[in-house]
Amino acid sequence: MTGWAWCLMAATAFAQAEGPSLHCPPTTSALYARIRSVGLDPQRVYHVRDASINRPNLHLDLDDGTLAFTEDICGQITGAFFEGEGEIRLRPPNRVERGSLALFTGGAILEEQFTSGYLRFNDDTAAVLQRYSTPVPESAEFVKEWDDTSHTLAEFDALRLLLDFSHFLPAEGGRGPAMSLSKGRPPLREPDPKFPPLLHAHLMGKKLGGFEVFWDAAGAEPLWAGQPRMKDGSLFFDIWTSFAPAGTGRTAPPVPDASITGFRIRASVQPPTMLRASTEVNVRIRSGGERTLLFELSRYLKIDALEADGRPVDFIQNQALEGTQLRRKGNDLVAVVFPAPLVPGQELKLRFSYAGEVLSEAGNGLLYVGERGTWYPNFGLSPAQFEMEFHYPANWTLVATGKQISRAGAYEAETDEQAAGEKVSRWTSERPIPVAGFNLGKYVRAEAKVGNTLVEAYGTKGVEKSFPKAPAEVIEQPTFHGGPPSRSRSMAPMVVTPLPPSPARDAQAVADKAAKAIGSFSQWFGPYPYGSLALTQMPGNLSQGWPGLVFLSSFAFLSPQEQTDLRLDPVTRSLYSQVLVHETAHQWWGDLVLWKSYRDQWIAEGLANYAALLILEQQNPAQFRQVLEKYRRDLLSTNKDGERLRDAGPVTLGQRLESSHFPRGYEAISYERGTWLFHMLRMMLRDSEVASRSRKGRPNPGANSDEPFFRALRKIRERYAGKRISTQELMQVFEEELPRPLWYEKHPKLDWFLEGWIDGTAIPELEAREIRVTEKTGVTTVTGVIVQKDVPDDLVTAVPVYATTTGNTLVFLGEVLADGAETGFRLIAPSNVRKIVLDPKQTILTAPK
Repeated sequence: MTGWAWCLMAATAFAQAEGPSLHCPPTTSALYARIRSVGLDPQRVYHVRDASINRPNLHLDLDDGTLAFTEDICGQITGAFFEGEGEIRLRPPNRVERGSLALFTGGAILEEQFTSGYLRFNDDTAAVLQRYSTPVPESAEFVKEWDDTSHTLAEFDALRLLLDFSHFLPAEGGRGPAMSLSKGRPPLREPDPKFPPLLHAHLMGKKLGGFEVFWDAAGAEPLWAGQPRMKDGSLFFDIWTSFAPAGTGRTAPPVPDASITGFRIRASVQPPTMLRASTEVNVRIRSGGERTLLFELSRYLKIDALEADGRPVDFIQNQALEGTQLRRKGNDLVAVVFPAPLVPGQELKLRFSYAGEVLSEAGNGLLYVGERGTWYPNFGLSPAQFEMEFHYPANWTLVATGKQISRAGAYEAETDEQAAGEKVSRWTSERPIPVAGFNLGKYVRAEAKVGNTLVEAYGTKGVEKSFPKAPAEVIEQPTFHGGPPSRSRSMAPMVVTPLPPSPARDAQAVADKAAKAIGSFSQWFGPYPYGSLALTQMPGNLSQGWPGLVFLSSFAFLSPQEQTDLRLDPVTRSLYSQVLVHETAHQWWGDLVLWKSYRDQWIAEGLANYAALLILEQQNPAQFRQVLEKYRRDLLSTNKDGERLRDAGPVTLGQRLESSHFPRGYEAISYERGTWLFHMLRMMLRDSEVASRSRKGRPNPGANSDEPFFRALRKIRERYAGKRISTQELMQVFEEELPRPLWYEKHPKLDWFLEGWIDGTAIPELEAREIRVTEKTGVTTVTGVIVQKDVPDDLVTAVPVYATTTGNTLVFLGEVLADGAETGFRLIAPSNVRKIVLDPKQTILTAPK
């Protein structure tokens, strides 16, 4: 969510301003070094008064102080340092963003005075500020005081500005710069490109301390503000707010100007840590004009050479800055600079050669490809075709995404090739997929089948060295001392140490469980998307799903007895046992159907998690309810500062939910509240369909593929296979299955659910008041008022209303759309009604009374 994320979409250039020198560094490395290390210019120090920098929803005022511009680059001033009295005003456009800002700053609008600031820009900001400035004769002390700080802060936007300034590098054949300084456009290309402006401000607030504000008109959300913060020894970057101001024309992420259509990867894996690879990337250019493209690659891998269509090209590989999203992901950015501007429709073959210690050894023949980061150069999640060849030691087993093929291209039925103590295996994707992965270990293999789908489980004979050990148990054992047993037996203590876990021993159970889940999911969501599924052991308690491949935590290989030996509580045991089902569900939700932006990622996580719970509901309804109850308690919990976890934000804030206030906010909100949201959707659709057909109550518990919820999911799978879906589009499909009782204000719309529950954080307390039962002409009517406490005034909740009758029979009366604090209702009831109960089956995420 920092400015780097938007840079991956397309390269940009900048609008020129007059400067004292038009000299540009002649090489990519020299230009990048200049951008990254530019300092303050002693000849450009001014007294500034009543100056303003304005962007939509953002206003920076430099009321009174000293301002020094940076040295120019290619005739352009790209930065300035200010000290004095200033003020920032930033106004988020909606309730979600105002709530997010308030969590971190205490106010729904950012109004903060600052005493200093470093500005980086690519437009005419310098010319605007000069109108309000007068030269300062004695400037050496100011430059001396702030020049080191400016050098350091210049690094933050170096790659972003390289995208702009690479247009001024000498063009292919040494015919001069690719962009004319006088005309401001690349040669041989019409019409002129539009150059979105950039502004990055590092400010020192009087109350809030150091924070950043970023404006990039090329971004899906051009404006954001945030702050790096240390908490309990960990570094976070809290995103206070991020949005597209009205009038910017942004309603979705910008379409990347380049797309990747295929990968050919040849990798040599050398346990325990080394990977060497050559990756050919097929890239298609859309509108063209850019000189530089950005890729992501794990920071543990260093590029040796890079070619475009067989010719060397310049590149810059730069570590992501601390606190940014890329840093947390474990990736570097790689800027590929081409010898001339790219043209529309151009197709490129880029070949990256790289190596590094990206593997980690966990012991007992168990490796993994780093905790984070991508092992091949990539950008975005657009589906592409993969062809991969791996070389690795003969005593290891390698499993990858796709199908294994022979050298001639036929699918292999046997094991990998072997030559000179080395195995060679080749894999191809069955369809375009968004990501590819592999895992390596000294595995024991088990298999199961469901229909035509092969399910394989790969586990090592032992667990990683860091795996917790089951505690020894002291038991009393009878001891005989001779003579008749009845008179010579005594009890002696004996220490019993449980056998260590063995994933290989439990691999068959894992394969069988995944196969069973695929069978259920295929009925509910549509056919399994790939020909096979491989589940490979991974150390730690985290798991990860790839198309046709799952990295499965060692904990998920535990047998029931091994879980007992570790003394796991029932709910934790349920959660661990559902991990492989959750990751299997990602084959549909996350791998086949992608999310459109970070605000939609909750769809994949919430749906996969709920799918796993649906399997649990079939097997153990009581444990299903216990897990949902645990999620409810988690969301209602508070941190040590008394802040409620639910107030971390709605599911649509995505990774922004992980912050110094709530380090596990993303997992709790996206997974747990996301699960509750899908449960609420499913139950209210089912209840309302029942109500529209009969008054006889609800169907039997358990997932039924004929439910409207599953009908909608099958539509989503059909329409969005290999595509990205937004939250709005998700709701539109569910609206097609909306029963008449759930129509809001006579329209089959779920806007109320999107705005109040998905884009909201409420967990209401429900209460029924003023209940009256009347009987007229043989018809019994119940009226009353539903009260929602601790909620926004406009929250709408679909509340199932039940009646208990003589004999304590529970009868479903209907669904009431409770709107705001109090809502009256009138329902037909049985003649022997005794009591009215709201949501007795706990299908709504509510707070206990």
